[in-house]
Amino acid sequence: MASLPRADLPIPGGGPALPELALAGRSNVGKSSLLNLLVGRRALARVSATPGKTRMLNVFRWGERCYLVDVPGYGWAKASKVDRAGWRRLVEAYVTGRPQLRGLLWLLDARRDPSADDLAFGGLLARRRLPTLAVLTKADLVPRGRRAERQAAIAEPLGLPADGFVVTSVRTREGQEALRAAVLAFLD
Repeated sequence: MASLPRADLPIPGGGPALPELALAGRSNVGKSSLLNLLVGRRALARVSATPGKTRMLNVFRWGERCYLVDVPGYGWAKASKVDRAGWRRLVEAYVTGRPQLRGLLWLLDARRDPSADDLAFGGLLARRRLPTLAVLTKADLVPRGRRAERQAAIAEPLGLPADGFVVTSVRTREGQEALRAAVLAFLD
């Protein structure tokens, strides 16, 4: 398991201390793919066909803007209880204890209702009062006529406004510019 960098040090590997933005969500929500969409590079973050491959904090420097931190997904049932508990502790410690963390992109699958893990993570974010951008992924897999219904079904249990999401699709590049603008607003 990766240890967290001390709060007073920049991310390991040198370089300047820059703000950090984390990408979080359940396993298989598309965190690595969305990171690639955000920065406009196809293979910056490694994308796997098997969910649950992110097992540590993966840090990417986005020019002089910030560090993007891809955290392990939650809810991956095929991992052992010990592994899941370790990843949960890692993510919780990072989200609650890292002062350089400026905001979080909370990825939610447009096709899925919020899980118990989503609700628990939402509670963690509320306690931390961390600026959070809710991002719906895989929008191309939901017919346009059902999107408002899906947004409402996801938003209501999480206590979010139904129109408070950035809607994205990595496959069609939908929402890429809106996502980039919203992320850059965290850094201002």
